[in-house]
Amino acid sequence: MKITEHIASAKSTLFSFEILPPLKGASIKELLGSIDPLMEFNPSFIDVTYHREDYVLKKRADGSYDRISTKKRPGTVAICAALQNHYKIDAVPHLICGGFTKEETEDFLIDLHYLGIENALVLRGDQEKGEERFIPKPGGHAYANELVAQVHAMNQGILLHEETESLPTNFCIGVAAYPEKHFEAVSLEEDMRYLKQKVDAGADYIVTQMFFNNQHYFDFVDKCRAMDIHVPIIPGLKPLATARQLDILPEIFHLEMPEALATEAKKCANNAAIKQVGIEWAVQQGKELIQAGVPALHFYTMSKSDSVHAIASQLF
Repeated sequence: MKITEHIASAKSTLFSFEILPPLKGASIKELLGSIDPLMEFNPSFIDVTYHREDYVLKKRADGSYDRISTKKRPGTVAICAALQNHYKIDAVPHLICGGFTKEETEDFLIDLHYLGIENALVLRGDQEKGEERFIPKPGGHAYANELVAQVHAMNQGILLHEETESLPTNFCIGVAAYPEKHFEAVSLEEDMRYLKQKVDAGADYIVTQMFFNNQHYFDFVDKCRAMDIHVPIIPGLKPLATARQLDILPEIFHLEMPEALATEAKKCANNAAIKQVGIEWAVQQGKELIQAGVPALHFYTMSKSDSVHAIASQLF
């Protein structure tokens, strides 16, 4: 079932969340164990992140080095298939530009189509470690709107090189947005013009980056509607869990940490107390967002469910 169909048929705000694939060599059992407690809240869908390759240097006998490609968290497609089989729930794989040629993207999407996966969150993705800016793989997409256009074309039965008529895919296309702007954008207005390009290219819904001040989301939605962006906009939430996150989340994701939240967290004697502050803050965020009629609350769990379970138990 498509995400937009879930939203259209819902009588109240939906619950969903994002997980990370396990590290290479780890069992899927631990991942499923983190998902099991959240199933009591009837999530409508689960996002599964995709992680591009890293590179390591392997020394040769002659003292020179080979640059070896490796993935720390493979398995996105298999995990999506496992989730749909195990829980009978819609899985949403992330699809990124980085590390893919257009042909590899097409094959990836065909695999998803064969598995009966009807949704994909389409992202540019991060730059390769060590690079100062994003550089696409030769023959790949440089921007998310280009990737959206390829998925949309496949939904029309248009493949890259096949001249025969092909069976169309049926993907519901999600894209990311940044209520406080993407860090690479000169301004929020510029960032929103790029978002409009993604919607015009065929995006069906939007999921936002995490935020801790709901006003950023409300203002962002108003700006989107003024720009003729009328697809559903799902707010993304992440509960604060540790003292380190007070600094690392604003640094990595370029977002505001509200002074009231930071002040309460800094009063705490340990991370357990900070986690409780984070839960209470997210519950209040969620209540206000639900009252405003948002289509879903989407939680970034980092594959740890205890805080999200505590929040969901008070909201759903």
